[in-house]
Amino acid sequence: MADATRAAPTGAAPATDARTVAILADDLIWATRLADAIRAAGASPRIVRRLADLETLLGGASGGVGSPEVIVDLTARAYDGVAAVRFASGTGARVVAVGQHDDKELRQAATEAGASRVFTYRALFEDAPRLLGRWLAG
Repeated sequence: MADATRAAPTGAAPATDARTVAILADDLIWATRLADAIRAAGASPRIVRRLADLETLLGGASGGVGSPEVIVDLTARAYDGVAAVRFASGTGARVVAVGQHDDKELRQAATEAGASRVFTYRALFEDAPRLLGRWLAG
């Protein structure tokens, strides 16, 4: 795991408050990579693996985190990625997604469902702390 006190990489704007970023990903490797990038950007990741878990997290009642930023992995087996984007954006959360570079239809559907941006896996693999840090800053 990344050290929570590590400085944000060059070009990544550190978060200025105790922000929570929900990460909906059923793939352990991507969930871990995204969580490490969020920590490097100065925020606190909260990984969930099912849409029902995200619904609970965003619920606000009984300890929910309200409307944090949300990252949705679109190519999951345990949930419909576009439906997850639609749900999260409908709660008022800021949402980005990650998906295959060659699946333009899925990326477009996620954008139409409310994702402010859909990153490709390759872009995040190569530069996630900077890209997600900019998203958090903006």
